[in-house]
Formats: sequence, structure tokens, C-alpha cells
Amino acid sequence: MLIPFEEMPNNARLWIYQAERKLSKEQVQIVETKTEEFLTQWRAHGQDLKSSFQVEYDQFLVITVDESFSQASGCSIDASVHLIKALESALNISFMTTSQVAFLQNDKINLYPFNQLKAQAREKVITPDTLVFDNTVQNIAEFKSRWLQESSATWLNRYFQ
Repeated sequence: MLIPFEEMPNNARLWIYQAERKLSKEQVQIVETKTEEFLTQWRAHGQDLKSSFQVEYDQFLVITVDESFSQASGCSIDASVHLIKALESALNISFMTTSQVAFLQNDKINLYPFNQLKAQAREKVITPDTLVFDNTVQNIAEFKSRWLQESSATWLNRYFQ
């Protein structure tokens, strides 16, 4: 059961899939169409899942489910991963760039590998006020409050000491 993203409750469970590069308008349309088709029929143990999604910055697919309505099961979560794999195949792009951290710099998303972050901070490529995306947020409330925040307010602060 697909509902508008802004109607999801703050405790709704959330997953963020970060693409390795910005999607074109046509690719965003494909992501939106395929994700809408999937979420319309998404179920767990025969029960509809109250879910939603949005594409952020043409680079992040955010999927959410209201588990107070019905809980996502292991099989239903696996099905959502199959959606991501299908999108990756259709678009020839990875949405599983977990080894890279995304930053918003000069209205552009820049990805840096984890193992280069200390050097990026030392060289002032990233600074305490550089905005970073925390894709580990787990619900809508966290998404709203800390998905995008200054690096100094995150675990990255240790690199600026």
C-alpha cells in the first residue's frame, strides 16, 4: 500500500540506497516508476505493507515502511533488495556504495571512500561545517533530524581535532 512520503509517521522504518553517481532525469523516472510498482504490491506474510519512497538529490532512493500497520519480514526486506538489484541492472549503476561517504559541497554530491576521509579532512577538502549524509538513519524522525548535518556533529569530528 503506497502512501505519500510526508504522511509516514516519524517511527516508520527507513532504508537509504545511495547511487554511485547522480541519476539523469530519465533514470530518476525509471527509479520512481519501478519503485512505485513494487511498493504498490509489497507484502509481508500476505499483509500489505504501508510504504512510501522518494528520490533525494537525484542520487538517493529512500524507502520507508510503517511497521505499526504491519511489520516487514525478512522475506519482504529481501524482496526490496531484489528491487534495488533490478534497478542497478536496468540503469547500470550501483545503489550499494556503502564504502563511500556522501557530502554536499557547493550544491553537489561528492563521494569519498572511507579510507580517504582522514586525508580529506587534513587537506581541508572536508571541514567541520561540510554537510555529510548519514545513511544509517533508521526511521523518519532520524531522517528529518540528522540525515544531512555538519561533519563536526558526526563521527567525522575526530578528524578535525
